[in-house]
Amino acid sequence: MSTNLRPPNFLFHMRDYSSRIAIISETFGEISYQELQKYANTFSGFLPERALVLCICSNNLETVVGYLGALAANSVVMMVEGKISSDLLNRLSGEYLPEYIWVGKNRLIDFEFPNIIHEFGNSVLLRTQHKHLSNLHPQLSLLLPTSGSTGSPKYVRLSNRNISSNAESIVTYLDITAEQKTITTLPSSYSYGLSIINSHLLSGATICMTELSMMENMFWEKIEKHQINSFAGVPYTYKMLDRIKFHNRIPASLKTITQAGGKLSKDLCLKFAQSCSKADVKFFVMYGQTEATARMSYLPSDRAIIKAGSIGLPIPGGEFWLVNDFGITVEEPNVPGELYYRGDNVCMGYAEGRADLSEGDQNKGVLATGDIAMRDDEGFLYIVGRKKRFIKIFGNRINLDEIENQLNLAGFESACTGIDEKLQIFTTGKQNEVDISSYLRQNIGLNKVAYSIYPIAEIPRNASGKIQYSKLLRPLD
Repeated sequence: MSTNLRPPNFLFHMRDYSSRIAIISETFGEISYQELQKYANTFSGFLPERALVLCICSNNLETVVGYLGALAANSVVMMVEGKISSDLLNRLSGEYLPEYIWVGKNRLIDFEFPNIIHEFGNSVLLRTQHKHLSNLHPQLSLLLPTSGSTGSPKYVRLSNRNISSNAESIVTYLDITAEQKTITTLPSSYSYGLSIINSHLLSGATICMTELSMMENMFWEKIEKHQINSFAGVPYTYKMLDRIKFHNRIPASLKTITQAGGKLSKDLCLKFAQSCSKADVKFFVMYGQTEATARMSYLPSDRAIIKAGSIGLPIPGGEFWLVNDFGITVEEPNVPGELYYRGDNVCMGYAEGRADLSEGDQNKGVLATGDIAMRDDEGFLYIVGRKKRFIKIFGNRINLDEIENQLNLAGFESACTGIDEKLQIFTTGKQNEVDISSYLRQNIGLNKVAYSIYPIAEIPRNASGKIQYSKLLRPLD
């Protein structure tokens, strides 16, 4: 008998939409829900229950099949960014000891003696040398990375309940129906990108899978060809859309766009809200963290203009409250406090290796977000700061301490600060600038537009030797 809870809700509902188109694939064409379920069931037949499957993700049908197939087999799937370096892949494999790896054939060079047990499309399922350890907690279903491409082995542990509750909530407040057609604009290994897949499959909607960027003409040709009516983006996405003057050429088929993955400036929020309103397009600003599966709040599209800059209200089934520095709940409006959240979508906890996968639910449905927020007179929330040293770049959460530690270990005396979409690196020695840029590009995958480097004589520290980050603030470029 299965040791796990009921599989995610979209696995059950797929049979209800059998003849509808689930996936538009660049290599397979249109795939119905019935076909998708058949592919996933075939995949699951090669897996035992409660095995760990490492899935090296791309925005393609193969990744979706592997993801769904692993869940259907009651295994645990670990989603990994498709461009992961060979060194980091080896590191993760050594820390987590996956019994299986689902990977594109173009990455087989990373494996000396690949033991292929199943093929589908351009991907293969590998059986690793790790024995079936079976120390996975009964509720554990999914592992998602916490920090983008920084190389951290830290993952968020999610249950079927987390996945299902968040998908149901998203479907409710975005009113996703079977008539919706979306297109992939975010990695499927990223919680925001994966939540789009989950919520649309739950609704019987259609997902056009592509690796194309919004900066490519072929992306917009796909929107027109397939009559795409929704897409999602992070702050960087919307900065690029603003740059290409999206406001003046909104596709006629488009009905909904959503934004999450970091704070979008109030000016851009207002600009998109106004242009979308004129074009009869719903614009939703949302707030979330991987620790909450994906999303915790949304700003209703009909309030997007008047409440520009707000993260809105809690999602259906969720609850927020604010706590001040003395641990007292903040009841008054316009008074800041740390933002706390309660909901069924709050993760079980973190993992940094295989041993952690046997741990139970450590959060009990409550998440301290680390963000400082205020509530206005109508209950709408606004993020005004961050308690912990995290920023978001291109939608990925970046731990400033991790970047700083890696740079120092590499021989660059550095200190890191910044805000969403801009990392600031202060370093002693002007000769470090080129070397640091090279290191960031090769080892962390950061684009040069995401950071600035400032040579300084010395890093300011207090009497106890701790870095005084307040003395490192510089105007953002």
